[in-house]
Amino acid sequence: MAGNKLHLDPDDRSFLAAASALVMANPFEVTRQQIAALVPASALAAIGDSHPMNALLPSLAQRLDRLTQRHAGSLAQYAGEERQWLADAWLFRDYHRFVPELDRLIEQELAHPGQPATVPFAAEALTLLREQGFGAAEAVRYFGLFYQLRRAYTFIDRALIGASPCMSLLRRALWNNVFGRDMRVYERYLWNRMEDFSTLLLGETGSGKGAAAAAIGRSVYIPFDPAGNRFRHGFTDTFIAINLVEFPESLIESELFGHRKGAFTGAVEDHQGVFARCGPCGSLFLDEIGDASLWVQIKLLRVLQERAFTPVGSHKPQRFSGRVIAATHQSLAELRRQGKFREDFFYRLCSDVITVPPLRQRLAETPAELDLLAQALVTRLLGAASPEADELVLTALRRDLPADYAWPGNVRELEQAVRRILLTGRYGSESAAGSAEANFWRQAQAGTLDARGLLAHYCAFLHQRCGNYEEVARRTGLDRRTVRKYLQAAGSRSEEPNV
Repeated sequence: MAGNKLHLDPDDRSFLAAASALVMANPFEVTRQQIAALVPASALAAIGDSHPMNALLPSLAQRLDRLTQRHAGSLAQYAGEERQWLADAWLFRDYHRFVPELDRLIEQELAHPGQPATVPFAAEALTLLREQGFGAAEAVRYFGLFYQLRRAYTFIDRALIGASPCMSLLRRALWNNVFGRDMRVYERYLWNRMEDFSTLLLGETGSGKGAAAAAIGRSVYIPFDPAGNRFRHGFTDTFIAINLVEFPESLIESELFGHRKGAFTGAVEDHQGVFARCGPCGSLFLDEIGDASLWVQIKLLRVLQERAFTPVGSHKPQRFSGRVIAATHQSLAELRRQGKFREDFFYRLCSDVITVPPLRQRLAETPAELDLLAQALVTRLLGAASPEADELVLTALRRDLPADYAWPGNVRELEQAVRRILLTGRYGSESAAGSAEANFWRQAQAGTLDARGLLAHYCAFLHQRCGNYEEVARRTGLDRRTVRKYLQAAGSRSEEPNV
């Protein structure tokens, strides 16, 4: 013992240093191979398909228990990097100890939005942190981080379903957007300073930009109030969204910044805009930012530069303390080239630029993702898992759409397809027909169709137009049963009664 401080033995030092690096890493980047270097193979086998960090917990807990039994587990007994490694280990263990309670708190707030719930386990958690050597203020801050970490993991993992590589990259990007690339920098310096970091989400219409924005907005740090035994804000209130194309130019300034009574004809009372409703822990989602006029862009740029706005009809500026998330399906590079999107506004928005992949890319990388998404949508729409409904939807999708269907409407189209199938038992969209026809002509022009394939596709082509087997048989000179065989070979998307 030097300088009245303890030192970890070499084995604990090596383990806790490696564990600390993993604890502070992006959880969507941690691999089973990394964990396997620290724990027995049996520990990984025991957790099944759950997150690999769960396998680290038993080994880490054993070391902490051993240190505690030797009266050498308090942070006050260590200094420098060893104190930091041990602090990370205690925080990791404590966080996982309260994960079930944190999950219940999240579900409670989702079920009853608008009012922060009391936190019955807060006193136990804060006492535990203080006993381990954290200061009172530190304990409160780390407890807030526990809740933020759990919300971020829940919403990023739950809202963005899919195992395709591009979705894995998206989840990693969203986590970094919330906590930064270096978690250590975030927990020391940035946890209460994220308002200066704007985010730009790019992606096709219906690809899930709104879900990505909500995952960010619901994952902000919210301070805990020990006196009130609750968090200062409910996370359901911290995310505010506005679609800029929904409002005419004459009303958009009022919707954004609010107005005072009498500011213009029809302003019969004060109105609070979205910037005023977005508080210090809030995130404001500006959807379809690519459609904002140059005049609106200038107004928004001033808010981002000065962190203040003025309601219409008022001369008193109000502070904006929230974070801005913007999204567009348009090419901002092209809009900037055309002079329709200001360069200075773009550079105020692009602290982080995240691209949400289209559904066709996801399915090209991992075809099984379609089944996973469809089943998740069925469960959400019905409020419970239903194998019968899953089978109905998946059967109809395979029957009614070509295998290489491009899903031009992305996840939003898939959601409507699931709804239609649950109501009608089929999904015969115009987009699907167009995709099948385009695929037929591509293969014909490429010379990749044999005679059987040519007939099958031609029969399907005719059936989409005339709608019955008899007419297809008349036009092709084939009998009705042969037409049906070719339609089945082509994956015909129509059925007829009494066949």
